Amino acid sequence: MKPVSKRELARLERELVACLTDACETAKAEIVGFSWLTHRLDPGQFPASLRITWVFEHEADKAAALAGDAKARMLLLTSQALDEAGVQLDHPAWHVRFDSEEACARSHAGDWNKRLEGCR
Repeated sequence: MKPVSKRELARLERELVACLTDACETAKAEIVGFSWLTHRLDPGQFPASLRITWVFEHEADKAAALAGDAKARMLLLTSQALDEAGVQLDHPAWHVRFDSEEACARSHAGDWNKRLEGCR
């Protein structure tokens, strides 16, 4: 894939934020314990570097969601958001991870920036 211009990347990211926000609000209404989501990317390696993190309040909520139908729902919401934003990925699920506030507090003292640094 050819490199994306800064202007095009900014437009795509604005659109992606809007679509992921919609996915987040839908998930908060449907998935027990889900709190928020975020994304990270390296502009020079877009879209391959895109990482979307779905965050739960507790590890137990995350485990229950991943063991049930909620995982498929979150992956579907992610794929729909990417499609709506015009972001093409061969395997969207490879760009998704799941985490929890509890795990971040335990291993990174609640510092999400530090925790997500390795997510590019």
